[in-house]
Amino acid sequence: MSSKKETPAHALLSASSAERWLNCPASVRLSEGMPDLAGDSAREGTLAHAIAELKLRKQYTEPMEKATFTRRMNKLTKDNALYNPEMQRYTDQYLEFVNSITYAQTTAPFVEVEKKVNYSAYAPEGFGTADCIVIHGNHLWVIDFKYGKHNKVDVVENSQLKLYALGVLADYGFIYPIQTVTLCIVQPRMDNIVQWDTDVAALYQWGNEVVKPLAEEAYAGGGECVPGNHCQFCPVKPVCKAYAGQYDVKEEAIKDPQMMNASEIARMLAKLEGVVSYHKKLKEYALTKALEGLTIPGFKVVEGRSTRSFKDLDAAFQKIKEAGFDESLLYERVPLTLTGVEKLLGKNQFDSLLAADVVKPQGKPTLVPEDDKREPFKPKSAAEVFKDVQV
Repeated sequence: MSSKKETPAHALLSASSAERWLNCPASVRLSEGMPDLAGDSAREGTLAHAIAELKLRKQYTEPMEKATFTRRMNKLTKDNALYNPEMQRYTDQYLEFVNSITYAQTTAPFVEVEKKVNYSAYAPEGFGTADCIVIHGNHLWVIDFKYGKHNKVDVVENSQLKLYALGVLADYGFIYPIQTVTLCIVQPRMDNIVQWDTDVAALYQWGNEVVKPLAEEAYAGGGECVPGNHCQFCPVKPVCKAYAGQYDVKEEAIKDPQMMNASEIARMLAKLEGVVSYHKKLKEYALTKALEGLTIPGFKVVEGRSTRSFKDLDAAFQKIKEAGFDESLLYERVPLTLTGVEKLLGKNQFDSLLAADVVKPQGKPTLVPEDDKREPFKPKSAAEVFKDVQV
């Protein structure tokens, strides 16, 4: 009987959650055994990554015939409810970005796709998978594909990619004279394709002075729970008292908002930021536990609302036609949306044919934190509003 220990699918101190465990070491051990509440967005991202990986492998590491590529692509996408044709366009942008780096080199660079990296020299049992790495001369690029469309990922000092870089340096630092490291985020659904340069000395210093002590504390189960932006995808978030404490407003003066001054409004807005998404996560977690048998005082599980549907739509419509109703009455002719037309034509043909026919009205004003990267709202003048109106 073999006593060999299987390698887990994900590291306890994973690179993708590094921003969390570097800021909140206690969350690591508290997360063990918590249910996975990942939704369709996460599963869509996994599928998009698989499509992107296939395209890069064909281009760089695993040449294949067109028929082989098509067969493997169909295996990923055919009859997959999560698949959307726009995934092809966004993964093409990712491939084009990688090409822009490799084609710019004077000689063929070293490229690895889905590179397994080990950064356990800095975080106990730390390992992960970098989407793509490129090495040429003394330059390393670490490239990460993000499919999300709700949260723009910042590349500057990105902990996940810096850990990947340390893992790559552990494997190839003695082969290539790497001095410059460029971290790259390709997030096409948010037009977020960005790069940030650092150097090997700075990475080693960060790994030894910042990562090592915090990783050891996290691995040992020490540290305090510290709430912040890093809590967003934390499995403990729904039941974390430190996180919930941000929304405890008992000690605040609950007043009519019209009677608050600017400072009080600012304080309350900051305190309640994210409470809606937190409530949703807490409710999902509570439902999971209730279905497992846990009694949540004051709540019960009931059957949710459902929508009626025909068991067999074709058979039902046949009966309607046999009853004397014209078939044309059973269908509505609805024009495609702008997005639907763009998918039909393809982005290039859409732009060449219809760019002049597209208007984008000014967005509705919305209040956001001061560090939001969007420009401050500037109301349009009457002249701007009516400039295209013909009389």
